[in-house]
Amino acid sequence: MKYYIIAGEASGDLHGAALVKGLRQVDAAANIRCWGGDKMEAAGAVLVRHYQKMAFMGFLEVVKNIGPIRRNFIDAKADILQFQPDVLILIDYPGFNLRMAKWAKKQQLKVFYYISPQIWAWNTGRVRIVKQFIDRMFVILPFEKAFYAKHQVEVDFLGHPLMDVIPRFEGQKDFCKHHHLDERPLVALLPGSRQQEIRLMLPTMLQLIDRYPDFQFAIAAAPSIPLSFYKSLCKGQTVPLIQGNTYDLLQQADSALVTSGTATLEAALFGTPQIVCYKGNPISYLLARQLIKVDYISLVNLILNRPLVTELIQNDFHLPRLTAEFDRLQSPNFRQTLASGYAELRNGLGEAGAGKRAAEQMFLLLSQ
Repeated sequence: MKYYIIAGEASGDLHGAALVKGLRQVDAAANIRCWGGDKMEAAGAVLVRHYQKMAFMGFLEVVKNIGPIRRNFIDAKADILQFQPDVLILIDYPGFNLRMAKWAKKQQLKVFYYISPQIWAWNTGRVRIVKQFIDRMFVILPFEKAFYAKHQVEVDFLGHPLMDVIPRFEGQKDFCKHHHLDERPLVALLPGSRQQEIRLMLPTMLQLIDRYPDFQFAIAAAPSIPLSFYKSLCKGQTVPLIQGNTYDLLQQADSALVTSGTATLEAALFGTPQIVCYKGNPISYLLARQLIKVDYISLVNLILNRPLVTELIQNDFHLPRLTAEFDRLQSPNFRQTLASGYAELRNGLGEAGAGKRAAEQMFLLLSQ
């Protein structure tokens, strides 16, 4: 069969690669084209456009890049029509992919969605788009199945694809030596993946360094951000910048400060005690608070439906509070509580093989 997959971010490329591998295993004749990244290409898909040319996040950035975004839509539609796939598979990236779903159904194409947009967090009205334009939704968070059931939408929960990746991860053996890390407890700083959030998060995180000389700190630098940008925020402080090796850093870290996002779940799956941090533009934050319908911002707490990890959001993210929570994070009793919660979290995410199970279910549906 012919499969066309669209992923617009690094995480979509990672999870899309597992799906591509699964499709090639269950369908020996699979012909796969994709918008994604290096991982999907390495898995066996023909890469049409890299996600780095699609990753426009935030209102202002979208407005400034409206021309390239429009061109991406035009190019994707033309390539899909030329390829004539048996199914269009959309991975997360809702701003682009929900619009593509509407168009695809008008072309009478079958549409599957792998990794649901977070419509359970805000703008739940978009459920009607799922009902009308998507033939099947495959979700990766256990509570999403119940959310969709409330809206009379049948979805498949087949496990979280990170369970394929992190339990099998083998870190760099000489990682600490290579990055000149010593024997002191290591604190991983994950300030985000976009310049605007890094600029707001990292300076406060770095203030801990002078307060805790018995710890060493290292920054997980996003591959797409120049190291010179991080250095400009360090203001003379010597902090190791570790680019493209976040999993190695989390595996070695004694604790972590993590900007909200998928990284909170990744840190938990590595068993790393963490504090979740988030600070945004004040006006954007106030607007978001009016729209967001969930009680927590970290995936860890959302999945467990209770406040296991500390969340320091907006005005709570300041040095005195961060210091107090960092001290609490060193408590053996609190660490044991975290470890028990992390174990419960892992049990709820399903077994390894989510990508292959999704591929099998997709192939079955297409074969009927």
